[in-house]
Amino acid sequence: MMDVQLASLFTSGALIVIGLYAAIFLDNIIKKIIGLSFIEEGVNLFLVALGYKLGGIVPIFLPGMTKSSFYANSAYPLPQALVLTSIVIGASTLAVMLALVMVLYKKHHTLSTKAMLGEDHE
Repeated sequence: MMDVQLASLFTSGALIVIGLYAAIFLDNIIKKIIGLSFIEEGVNLFLVALGYKLGGIVPIFLPGMTKSSFYANSAYPLPQALVLTSIVIGASTLAVMLALVMVLYKKHHTLSTKAMLGEDHE
């Protein structure tokens, strides 16, 4: 059976590669935004995988715990905090990007980046 952390790292890498492909090579702006979201979620999964600890406990010091057992068994909380912050920021930037797409569509009547930049000579 594959290790959970290793599977998460491979999945995060796949999400980042798929997102990079979409952001660089696809012509539709909405598909590019979806690709950027894939990159963001891949990075979030990577951060969570870095903070994973096999058999780890929630990093809350409960009554009756010794400090040494808490330090030895608790998961690292910083990646969790970073991911929560990233999710909030990602949702906000996604809303702004989609609002800008609406403005661009009203102006150019297309979602093609080539057509907007005047490179559609085919």
